[in-house]
Amino acid sequence: MRLVIQRSLGSTLSIDGEVYSSASAGLMILVGVETGDTRADADWLAEKALGLRIFADEAGVMNRSVLDVGGEIMAVSQFTLTASTKKGRRPSYIRAAGPGEARPIYEYFCELLDRALPAPCARGVFGADMQISFTNDGPVTIIIDSRLRE
Repeated sequence: MRLVIQRSLGSTLSIDGEVYSSASAGLMILVGVETGDTRADADWLAEKALGLRIFADEAGVMNRSVLDVGGEIMAVSQFTLTASTKKGRRPSYIRAAGPGEARPIYEYFCELLDRALPAPCARGVFGADMQISFTNDGPVTIIIDSRLRE
């Protein structure tokens, strides 16, 4: 399971030109689920994402988590995070979990965030064509892979 975590000043997700969900300042998280990923991967990644100290303290040092600053999170499933570009120019998504496997893991990950946050995690619609607008703050972008455990 792979996450792209971006510190955000706010995010809006639209489907068919209509705003579906939004989040104020906090984190924008793209979630890629690979074949074989489990709830244990989601547990580990949720804990890491919630605890990342990437928000400034009084001294301007990145020393606070999204929980510390009372931030919100938008988490969107994105199978393209599993892309392999090893061969040729067309990415392969062979590692991506199918919807029957990926959706429950993604939903479980969002539930973990919901339990920890004061406001529910903003979401998209699994498998939908979505447009996301957000402002990356910093910019701060971090990639975390549950299989690497770095």
